[in-house]
Parts: sequence; structure tokens; C-alpha cells
Amino acid sequence: MFTTRPELVGTTGMVTSTHWLASATGMAVLERGGNAVDAAVAAGFVLQIVEPHLNGPGGDVPILVADPTGRVEAYCGQGPTPAAASIEHYRDLGLDLVPGTGLLAAVVPGAFGAWTLLLEQRGTWTLRDVLEPAISYAADGFPLLPNTVATIRTVEQLFRDEWLTSAQTYLTSGGPPAAGSRFRNPVLADTYRRIVTEAEAASAGREEQIRAARDAFYRGFVAEAVDEWCRTQQVMDTSGRRHGGLLDGEDLARWQPTVEEPASQDYAGLTVHKTGPWGQGPVMLQQLALLSGFDLPAMGHLSVDWIHTVVECAKLSFADREAWYGDPAHVDVPLEALLSPAYAEQRRALVADTASYELRPGSPGGRTPRLPARDAGEGLRPAITADGAGEPTVLSDGTTRGDTCHVDVVDRDGMMVSATPSGGWLQSSPVIPDLGFCLGSRAQMMWLEPGLPSSLAGGKRPRTTLSPSLATRDGIPYLAFGTPGGDQQDQWSLAFLLAHLHAGLDLQATIDAPMFHSEHFPSSFYPRQASPGRLVVEGRLTPDVIAGLRARGHDVQVTGDWSQGRLSAVSRDPQTGFLKAAANPRGMQGYAVGR
Repeated sequence: MFTTRPELVGTTGMVTSTHWLASATGMAVLERGGNAVDAAVAAGFVLQIVEPHLNGPGGDVPILVADPTGRVEAYCGQGPTPAAASIEHYRDLGLDLVPGTGLLAAVVPGAFGAWTLLLEQRGTWTLRDVLEPAISYAADGFPLLPNTVATIRTVEQLFRDEWLTSAQTYLTSGGPPAAGSRFRNPVLADTYRRIVTEAEAASAGREEQIRAARDAFYRGFVAEAVDEWCRTQQVMDTSGRRHGGLLDGEDLARWQPTVEEPASQDYAGLTVHKTGPWGQGPVMLQQLALLSGFDLPAMGHLSVDWIHTVVECAKLSFADREAWYGDPAHVDVPLEALLSPAYAEQRRALVADTASYELRPGSPGGRTPRLPARDAGEGLRPAITADGAGEPTVLSDGTTRGDTCHVDVVDRDGMMVSATPSGGWLQSSPVIPDLGFCLGSRAQMMWLEPGLPSSLAGGKRPRTTLSPSLATRDGIPYLAFGTPGGDQQDQWSLAFLLAHLHAGLDLQATIDAPMFHSEHFPSSFYPRQASPGRLVVEGRLTPDVIAGLRARGHDVQVTGDWSQGRLSAVSRDPQTGFLKAAANPRGMQGYAVGR
């Protein structure tokens, strides 16, 4: 199969991400003796600087890490809603959805906590060392991506009219900066410098410094600035009105990042690990459980039967996501039943020869599913499909779909990290002037309807779409992979895994293969729309396959030849010990680096 570049193969280490500067940063860490965690953390902080339209310090990150023995852990960098958040409060404001932008959608920023906890427990470098590249890019500048400029241009009028602090940060006197121009964020650089300075003043020990840095962020000057900003500002959001925020210093002070056992599923000789149901990660595991009962290799990669079967299994799994997933600290998620062979067999019988146009959650353990009223009673709402290489669709009010980054690392010892940073993007809310970054808008993924697993409540984690993946073979780390893309993440990542396992493609050929996804189910992003039966495919699929899918009843939308997915992946060959990596060519910014 045609590939845009070779699969990288080496022995020292591999780093791949959605931006070449982050990948190069991570590889520089490996070259200087750091391990996979050190490299991933340094790359993750650089992504906050160089892809500000896709993530930021005010955002979130789930991280999967496997040590060489195969022990896999999930680091949760998904912050909860403010304690004061309630459905009644939002309803009293005349809202039926949490706005997609502004302060009402803000949750505790979890990325800094998760990255630093990972560094403290599994890394070897100091905080100063891993933050130095990000501080340098923020202070000295980096070349702006065309997609970043396009995002700024889209929200330019909002910045000028309402979000004045964002205008001061991202607009020049003549308008948005030019693509490729040198962009600096000196205020953010100073914020990270101050965190490092305060941490080093608190202790001489590496771990103690990292803990002191978290204190500076969540209980020190950063939290104080966040608290004051949310108390004193009224911010225009997607509701068309100005609202203040509920997040305060106490919310930040009481939160701690957590380390959890991942959810997992055996498939085709691998054990695939994902986050728990506070994210959408288990939806991939449900799809794998369903697909284990089909002979995909006999169907042929990207045939009508292959795509139809994968998409119909996705519809069933994502319907269960809507009905059952939520923060397990607040709701009883029947995950064991959802992943059981008996349940998969029962659900598999629903896959027909024609496309389904229904949202059909199941009844694990005999429970009765419940969907949001707008989906169960009013029907799925039509959505607009974007053609954008997995980049976000941003409207002039800041409404965004699918803003995310990704990074994967494997070092010479076989340690692997897969992380999907997101949130706190420049179009989510105004820049906090004392910090140089804005808060995220993850609460938009919660419903203002009581009794649902993902209903809004104070101190509850939103059901995020962020979904890194890590697979072990015979208990040894084998493959780390992931992609941006919101609701598409666990469809594009699944398509990648299936092609790699069943079509025998190497990592780069698998990423380069034509991609597809369904938009059948409700979006996780404001305004929560759906397109029943919609199947989005890249134009490189053959005309007979496209015609065959339409004959099966799919509402096929053909997009650009290279328009869907931004996958990255690293692996370790269990036979040779060779390390491998590949990155997405779509968008012309993802790169793999290694030797």
C-alpha cells in the first residue's frame, strides 16, 4: 500500500505527536538520557505552547503508561466541575445546555496536575528540565501553524468585541498574526518560570519540587488568579449572553490527580488498555468485543462488508456510551457487564445487513437504559460535518468540535506512554491576563437533565472524549497510539488497530490508509447534534465501495482524500526489540522522530 513516508525503526527511542516541535523535544530528552515519561511530559508542555488552539494549561489530559514489565496505569488529568455547579443554577439562568464556551463551562484544569504527578512518580528529570523547552518557545517564539491562525481569524470579532484579553494575546494591530510568523506568549512563559522558581525555593529534592509546583498551581498564585477571574468577570459565551464563572480557589485546592487501573479487553492476541468510563475509552473495548464475533480478515480491509460491520458495531457501542458512561465516583457504571462476552453476543445479533438509523443502547445486567430526552424523545438532531484533517470546527462564537493533541513515546527499555492533551484552547474562554492562558470548557459535555450518568453535578468529572490507547502482548508493552478528533477518536483509533492487526500493515501504512467514521450518535460538544446514519469517508475509498455502502443504506458523505484523523503510534517488536513509530501526514504537522 502507498505510504507518505517510511515507518521509523530503531533501538534508542521513538516519539510521535501532532506537532514536529513536540516530537523533536521528546526525542531530545531521550537522547539526553531521559526515559519515556520525561520525554512525554516535556513534549506535552510544548504542545500547550505550539498548538494553543488544540490544548492549553487550563485543559485536561488522560495518560496511559506501561513500564517494561507490562504494568499499565491510567493517570487522570480530567478535573471536575465546580462544587457550586448544579442543574438548577444553569436552568435558573435560562439555559438548557451548558454553553460551549465561557466561564460556565470551566472545570478544574487537570493537565498540570496529571503531567507533574506522572513526572514525580515515573520520571527521572526535574521540573525545570522538562519545562525549559515550553518556556523557551513561549518566551522566544515559535512559527504559528496555519490552522492556529485560521482559528484566531474565525473568532477575531469575538476577541475584539468581548474577549479583550484574548485580543491582546492573539491579535496584532492589523488583525490575526500571519501563518508562519514568530508568536510569543511572554505572560505564560513567566507563569511557568514563577512555578519553577517557587518549587525550587521550597525544596532541593526533585519529587518535593514537583509537589511544590502543584501547590503553586492549585493552592498558590495560579489558583488565586483563577479564583479572582471567575468572581469578577462576566464573559460572553455561546448562549449569546454574558455569564460569570463558578470555579473558585477551593475547587482547585481540593482536587488531586489520580492514578487508576485502566479498563482492558483482549482482542486478537493483544490486551487493549483504555481509561475508565469517566472518559469514552471503554467504547473502543466494547467495539472490539462485538467485532471479535466477525471474521474481518475474510471480509477484506476497507471492503463494503468491513466498513459496514465496523460502523454498525460503533453505533451500538456509542449508544451505550450515551446511556451508561459517567464519572464512576458519582454513578454506578456497569462496565463489567458492558464488556462481558454474553452482552457482546446479545448486542452482536443487532448488526444487520443494512444501516441502522436508531440509537439503541442495551440493558447490561438487565438494567433499563436512559437517554437524554432530546435524543430519546425528540430524536437525533442533524449536524454539520466538517472536512478538516481532524482539526476543530470553530464557529465565530467559539463553538468547537474535536480540539485535541496527541503524543506517544517508547524508550530503549520498552517503557511506553500514550497521552491525549486537550481543552483550555484559545477559543474556549478569555485569557486570564495574569497567567497568559484561559480556562477550559469541558463541562459542556454534561447534561442539564437529572438522572443521567453524565448529568451535571458539583465535583463530578465530565465524560470526556479524550482517549489514548495502549496495547500489551503477552504482558509486555507492544503498541501506544491515539488521535485528536472528539467523538471520532475511538473510531479512527479502532480503524487503525484493526488495519494493523488484520491487514498486516505497518504503522505508517495503517495511518495513511483511507479513513472513515460515523456521526450517527449525539456529539459530546455543544450543541450536542447528531446525524443519524451519517457515514463520513475519505475520497480515496474506491467508487464501488462508496456505492456499496450507500446501497446498504448509509448516508455517505465523501470528504477530502486526506481529511480524517490525526493518528500517531509507537510500538516495540517483541521478536527483535526494534522500536517503531509513525505519524499522520494530514494537516502537514504531525511527525515521528527516533533512531
